[in-house]
Amino acid sequence: MTAALRTEIRKITTTRAWWVNGAVMFAYMLVLAMIMAASFVLSIRSEGSASTGLPGGATLDPESVASSVYTLAVALGYIFPAVLGALVVTSEFRHRTITPTLLAEPRRSLVLTSKLLAVIPFAILVSIAGVLGTVVGGAGTLALMGEPTFLGDPDMVRTIGMSVVALVLWALVGVGFGAVLTNQVAAIVVLLVFTQFVEPLLRILLAQFDATETLSKFLPGAAGEAVAGSSLYVSSGLADLLTAWQGVLVLLGYALVLLVIGRLTTFRRDIG
Repeated sequence: MTAALRTEIRKITTTRAWWVNGAVMFAYMLVLAMIMAASFVLSIRSEGSASTGLPGGATLDPESVASSVYTLAVALGYIFPAVLGALVVTSEFRHRTITPTLLAEPRRSLVLTSKLLAVIPFAILVSIAGVLGTVVGGAGTLALMGEPTFLGDPDMVRTIGMSVVALVLWALVGVGFGAVLTNQVAAIVVLLVFTQFVEPLLRILLAQFDATETLSKFLPGAAGEAVAGSSLYVSSGLADLLTAWQGVLVLLGYALVLLVIGRLTTFRRDIG
């Protein structure tokens, strides 16, 4: 197990994918947090109240504004760790290194487990980069506009820390997804479409009906926000969340189910 884990870590460190992923996520979340923070503050000031014009018709107090901005990485940026996790598997198939990998270690379940464990330290770094981008961009903008940042609030610090945990869990889901869909381009496209378009629409639609409202809480994006304990969707009044530990279990469940499917399909047949 140790040898296989070392091999997988070496594969990740010899590519630029992980740090490029982190750098792009930091920059994207930095800019997005600045824009969202400024938009919230300007909207509140123009309305003369706590109204932000959010689709749920909700109002935001200063603390909710800060929380919504600091959790943008969990609400809108989880595609980055998910793609990182998927690349750990799909890159082997794209570059045709999966055959020598399985020849060196024929125990395929062990190979998948090693990939899952190997991605964790890199996912932590990427997740920290993304959350740091939201905090730097968001807090900086709020401070410049004379608004409180709440960075000294223990609950806010916990939310920021748990955002990192949620994003790391998304990387594990990505590994499982990559094991199911090994075509690298297809995997990235499907992840992008699902996380940026399909799930947000599903959450809004499911939340409209009493019979399906509970189901929306178990979608992966909603589970990630539950881990963080806050999100833009919740502040806007569009959704409720599970508890943090329930969110962790749901995301781990998605990762496990995808890994099992990948093991019983892709990693069961002959690979050449």
